[in-house]
Amino acid sequence: MRAFIAIDLSPVIRSGLRAVSQQLRRETRAVRWVAPESIHLTLKFLGEIDSAGLPALTKSLLAEAGRQVPFEFHAGGLGAFPSLRRPRAVWVGLQAPPDLAALQASLEAATSPLGYLTEERAFSPHLTIGRVSQHASPEEISRLSELLLRTKVGDLGAARVEAVTLFKSDLRPSGAVYTVLVQAKLGNAT
Repeated sequence: MRAFIAIDLSPVIRSGLRAVSQQLRRETRAVRWVAPESIHLTLKFLGEIDSAGLPALTKSLLAEAGRQVPFEFHAGGLGAFPSLRRPRAVWVGLQAPPDLAALQASLEAATSPLGYLTEERAFSPHLTIGRVSQHASPEEISRLSELLLRTKVGDLGAARVEAVTLFKSDLRPSGAVYTVLVQAKLGNAT
Protein backbone atom coordinates (compact mmCIF):
# COMPACT_ATOMS: atom_id res chain seq x y z
CA MET A 1 0.00 0.00 0.00
CA ARG A 2 1.10 3.59 -0.67
CA ALA A 3 1.55 5.58 2.55
CA PHE A 4 2.80 8.80 4.10
CA ILE A 5 3.03 10.51 7.49
CA ALA A 6 1.33 13.91 7.78
CA ILE A 7 -0.28 16.50 9.99
CA ASP A 8 -3.99 17.04 9.56
CA LEU A 9 -5.19 20.65 9.31
CA SER A 10 -7.59 22.70 11.39
CA PRO A 11 -11.03 23.56 9.96
CA VAL A 12 -10.02 27.25 10.01
CA ILE A 13 -7.02 26.63 7.75
CA ARG A 14 -9.06 24.36 5.44
CA SER A 15 -11.64 27.12 5.08
CA GLY A 16 -8.91 29.63 4.22
CA LEU A 17 -7.39 27.25 1.65
CA ARG A 18 -10.82 26.78 0.08
CA ALA A 19 -11.24 30.57 -0.25
CA VAL A 20 -7.79 31.00 -1.83
CA SER A 21 -8.39 28.14 -4.29
CA GLN A 22 -11.79 29.50 -5.27
CA GLN A 23 -10.36 32.98 -5.85
CA LEU A 24 -7.55 31.67 -8.06
CA ARG A 25 -9.81 29.17 -9.85
CA ARG A 26 -11.93 32.04 -11.18
CA GLU A 27 -8.89 33.45 -12.97
CA THR A 28 -7.11 30.40 -14.40
CA ARG A 29 -7.85 27.02 -15.91
CA ALA A 30 -4.19 26.01 -16.00
CA VAL A 31 -4.31 24.38 -12.55
CA ARG A 32 -5.84 21.18 -11.18
CA TRP A 33 -6.93 22.26 -7.70
CA VAL A 34 -6.64 19.97 -4.69
CA ALA A 35 -9.84 19.54 -2.70
CA PRO A 36 -9.29 21.38 0.62
CA GLU A 37 -10.39 18.31 2.62
CA SER A 38 -7.54 16.36 0.99
CA ILE A 39 -4.82 18.86 1.88
CA HIS A 40 -2.43 17.94 4.68
CA LEU A 41 1.11 18.78 5.73
CA THR A 42 3.26 15.87 4.57
CA LEU A 43 6.18 15.12 6.89
CA LYS A 44 7.40 11.87 5.35
CA PHE A 45 6.37 10.19 2.11
CA LEU A 46 6.96 6.46 2.56
CA GLY A 47 5.88 5.20 -0.86
CA GLU A 48 4.83 1.58 -1.14
CA ILE A 49 4.87 -0.19 2.21
CA ASP A 50 4.37 -3.85 2.99
CA SER A 51 1.54 -4.60 5.42
CA ALA A 52 3.89 -7.05 7.17
CA GLY A 53 6.08 -4.05 8.13
CA LEU A 54 3.15 -2.02 9.49
CA PRO A 55 3.56 -3.15 13.15
CA ALA A 56 7.24 -2.04 13.25
CA LEU A 57 6.39 1.24 11.51
CA THR A 58 3.51 1.85 13.93
CA LYS A 59 5.72 1.14 16.96
CA SER A 60 8.41 3.50 15.67
CA LEU A 61 5.89 6.24 14.85
CA LEU A 62 4.21 6.05 18.26
CA ALA A 63 7.56 6.14 20.07
CA GLU A 64 8.91 9.06 18.04
CA ALA A 65 5.72 11.11 18.32
CA GLY A 66 5.75 10.58 22.08
CA ARG A 67 9.16 12.24 22.27
CA GLN A 68 7.96 15.44 20.55
CA VAL A 69 6.03 18.36 22.03
CA PRO A 70 2.77 19.81 20.69
CA PHE A 71 3.10 23.15 18.88
CA GLU A 72 1.18 25.54 16.67
CA PHE A 73 1.75 26.83 13.15
CA HIS A 74 0.08 29.44 10.94
CA ALA A 75 -0.70 29.18 7.24
CA GLY A 76 -0.35 32.11 4.86
CA GLY A 77 1.49 33.44 1.85
CA LEU A 78 1.43 32.07 -1.66
CA GLY A 79 4.19 30.42 -3.65
CA ALA A 80 4.99 27.92 -6.36
CA PHE A 81 7.54 25.23 -7.09
CA PRO A 82 10.02 25.50 -8.68
CA SER A 83 9.32 29.28 -8.71
CA LEU A 84 6.56 31.85 -9.19
CA ARG A 85 7.95 32.55 -12.67
CA ARG A 86 7.83 28.84 -13.67
CA PRO A 87 5.01 27.35 -11.56
CA ARG A 88 4.38 23.58 -11.55
CA ALA A 89 2.77 23.34 -8.09
CA VAL A 90 0.97 26.14 -6.23
CA TRP A 91 1.23 26.24 -2.46
CA VAL A 92 0.37 28.17 0.69
CA GLY A 93 3.27 28.60 3.08
CA LEU A 94 3.62 27.97 6.79
CA GLN A 95 5.06 29.93 9.66
CA ALA A 96 6.10 27.39 12.28
CA PRO A 97 8.40 27.11 15.26
CA PRO A 98 11.56 24.97 15.07
CA ASP A 99 9.46 22.15 16.59
CA LEU A 100 8.02 21.39 13.14
CA ALA A 101 11.44 20.85 11.54
CA ALA A 102 12.51 18.82 14.58
CA LEU A 103 9.43 16.60 14.25
CA GLN A 104 10.05 16.03 10.55
CA ALA A 105 13.75 15.26 11.10
CA SER A 106 12.93 12.82 13.90
CA LEU A 107 10.48 10.95 11.64
CA GLU A 108 13.12 10.74 8.90
CA ALA A 109 15.58 9.31 11.43
CA ALA A 110 13.03 6.87 12.89
CA THR A 111 11.89 5.46 9.53
CA SER A 112 15.33 5.11 7.95
CA PRO A 113 16.33 1.97 9.94
CA LEU A 114 13.06 0.39 8.77
CA GLY A 115 14.23 0.65 5.16
CA TYR A 116 12.47 3.86 4.09
CA LEU A 117 14.60 6.18 1.97
CA THR A 118 15.73 9.42 3.55
CA GLU A 119 14.56 12.52 1.70
CA GLU A 120 17.52 14.23 0.06
CA ARG A 121 15.86 17.63 -0.32
CA ALA A 122 15.64 19.98 2.64
CA PHE A 123 12.26 20.03 4.38
CA SER A 124 10.19 22.91 3.00
CA PRO A 125 6.85 22.98 4.85
CA HIS A 126 3.98 23.97 2.56
CA LEU A 127 0.41 23.06 1.67
CA THR A 128 -0.03 22.20 -2.01
CA ILE A 129 -3.32 23.65 -3.24
CA GLY A 130 -2.91 22.92 -6.94
CA ARG A 131 -0.75 21.46 -9.70
CA VAL A 132 -0.29 23.00 -13.11
CA SER A 133 -1.94 20.93 -15.82
CA GLN A 134 0.42 19.06 -18.15
CA HIS A 135 -1.67 20.45 -21.00
CA ALA A 136 -1.31 24.11 -19.99
CA SER A 137 0.05 26.24 -22.81
CA PRO A 138 3.08 28.53 -22.31
CA GLU A 139 0.66 31.50 -22.45
CA GLU A 140 -1.54 29.99 -19.70
CA ILE A 141 1.52 29.36 -17.54
CA SER A 142 2.69 32.94 -18.09
CA ARG A 143 -0.75 34.29 -17.08
CA LEU A 144 -0.72 32.00 -14.04
CA SER A 145 2.69 33.32 -13.04
CA GLU A 146 1.40 36.90 -13.26
CA LEU A 147 -1.68 35.95 -11.22
CA LEU A 148 0.43 34.35 -8.50
CA LEU A 149 2.81 37.32 -8.38
CA ARG A 150 -0.04 39.80 -7.85
CA THR A 151 -2.11 37.69 -5.42
CA LYS A 152 -1.46 38.28 -1.73
CA VAL A 153 -2.55 35.69 0.81
CA GLY A 154 -2.55 36.82 4.42
CA ASP A 155 -2.77 34.71 7.57
CA LEU A 156 -5.28 31.88 7.02
CA GLY A 157 -5.30 30.80 10.65
CA ALA A 158 -3.54 28.44 12.99
CA ALA A 159 -3.37 24.73 13.63
CA ARG A 160 -2.35 23.19 16.92
CA VAL A 161 -0.33 20.06 16.22
CA GLU A 162 -1.00 17.38 18.81
CA ALA A 163 -0.61 14.28 16.63
CA VAL A 164 0.81 12.93 13.40
CA THR A 165 -1.07 10.52 11.19
CA LEU A 166 0.02 7.60 9.05
CA PHE A 167 -2.22 7.68 5.97
CA LYS A 168 -2.82 5.11 3.27
CA SER A 169 -3.27 6.70 -0.15
CA ASP A 170 -5.40 5.06 -2.82
CA LEU A 171 -4.98 6.71 -6.22
CA ARG A 172 -8.20 6.86 -8.20
CA PRO A 173 -9.22 8.65 -11.41
CA SER A 174 -11.25 11.12 -9.31
CA GLY A 175 -8.23 11.83 -7.07
CA ALA A 176 -6.47 10.30 -4.11
CA VAL A 177 -8.48 8.84 -1.24
CA TYR A 178 -6.76 8.93 2.16
CA THR A 179 -7.42 6.48 4.97
CA VAL A 180 -6.06 6.89 8.49
CA LEU A 181 -3.97 3.86 9.51
CA VAL A 182 -2.46 5.17 12.74
CA GLN A 183 -2.66 8.40 14.69
CA ALA A 184 0.25 9.07 17.06
CA LYS A 185 -0.09 11.73 19.76
CA LEU A 186 2.79 14.08 20.42
CA GLY A 187 4.38 14.12 23.88
CA ASN A 188 1.89 15.27 26.44
CA ALA A 189 -1.03 15.95 24.04
CA THR A 190 -4.36 14.93 25.48
